[in-house]
Amino acid sequence: MLALSNIFLNIQIYRVRTKVKNLIIACIVFNLLIPGSTLSNTKLSNYRNYKVTKSEFSLIPIVMGLNYPWGMTFIDDENLLITEKSGGLLKVNITNGKTDNIKHSIKNIPYLGGGNQGGLLDVLYHKGFVYFSYSHNFSHAYEIKKSYKSCTTIARGKLVNNKIKNLEVLLFGKPKFKSNKHWGSRLVIKDDFLYASFGERGQGMIAQNPKKYPGSIIRIKLDGSIPKDNPAFVDKNNWLPEIYQIGFRNPQGMALSLDGDKIFFSQHGPRGGDNLGIVNKSGNLGWKDIAWGGKEYYGLSIGTAAFKGKYDKPIIAWVPSIGVGQINFYSGETFKEWNGDLIVSATKTGILLRLSLRNDEVINEELILNQDIGRIRDFEIDSNGDIFIITDQKNATLWKLTK
Repeated sequence: MLALSNIFLNIQIYRVRTKVKNLIIACIVFNLLIPGSTLSNTKLSNYRNYKVTKSEFSLIPIVMGLNYPWGMTFIDDENLLITEKSGGLLKVNITNGKTDNIKHSIKNIPYLGGGNQGGLLDVLYHKGFVYFSYSHNFSHAYEIKKSYKSCTTIARGKLVNNKIKNLEVLLFGKPKFKSNKHWGSRLVIKDDFLYASFGERGQGMIAQNPKKYPGSIIRIKLDGSIPKDNPAFVDKNNWLPEIYQIGFRNPQGMALSLDGDKIFFSQHGPRGGDNLGIVNKSGNLGWKDIAWGGKEYYGLSIGTAAFKGKYDKPIIAWVPSIGVGQINFYSGETFKEWNGDLIVSATKTGILLRLSLRNDEVINEELILNQDIGRIRDFEIDSNGDIFIITDQKNATLWKLTK
């Protein structure tokens, strides 16, 4: 009878342990699936639950008729450079709307419309130089349409009399593919170093291969030379010398913190899982072993977990996706109540968000624009604090958000 009692006791213990295990699993699943929850310091968020800003503002059109603009940068207090995916480069005076075409010799692939994403992409002005990120065209004229071999490429030149002169390529993000998506392509400068985001070109696990550029953040000197304190020379001797961080899918936003200490990134997840975090030397975001709460577009899961402890953790991940794009920290007089907050744009959902951060954690979110002007691709904040916005569409408008 004693032996039989022990058997029943062991059965009861097993049942209790099973219930506890199932409860733990359920809690994990809950945290992964319920927007607004937190797991491993990453906030899962649903933009549909955001409140609308109480700040009053006006939207003023500055220039119309832009052809799928992608990036822009101030070259002085009155003039913006704007890229168009088709290869157009424009200088726009934000005071009077005067527009000049800038000549250049950048060999970008043509923008083919539809789901194709490449072309002339980001632009950044710094100390007399204009830096570009684009889809470099290696193809010959006789190759068939939509078969352009290309890679994300970084170049720079000088703007002289409405022409880019002395253009030089700083880095080809090889290997080159015919795939026309996931270019990344945002640029930011910190401490005289250029950081650039390279998308994984739809190649998935290539983002885990540090011997290839796609799916990474790279860091080079402003002249294209390689910093000797990059990971390859410190703790990652099997990495390409320009690579600073790996594991990205399609990072299309980067911003320097107001104190100049950190670089923040944003990137597209798949079906869910758009995220935002801090650039981390020698780090790994985990794509495509994980997907930050996202799934394949045809519904199947990616990996065995949304997050894993061995990878860098984003600050926030959006489920469902917002189509996150450019980001910038706000500083200015126009919207004083926003000072220090992070402004986030999104293409797919056509929204402009404001995130309040404390100790690198999101403590508040609100909607500024919600499908008011179309697919927001990029924005810049001028010295007064007015926000200039472009949308990724034909016959697009340069908008001014002000009071």
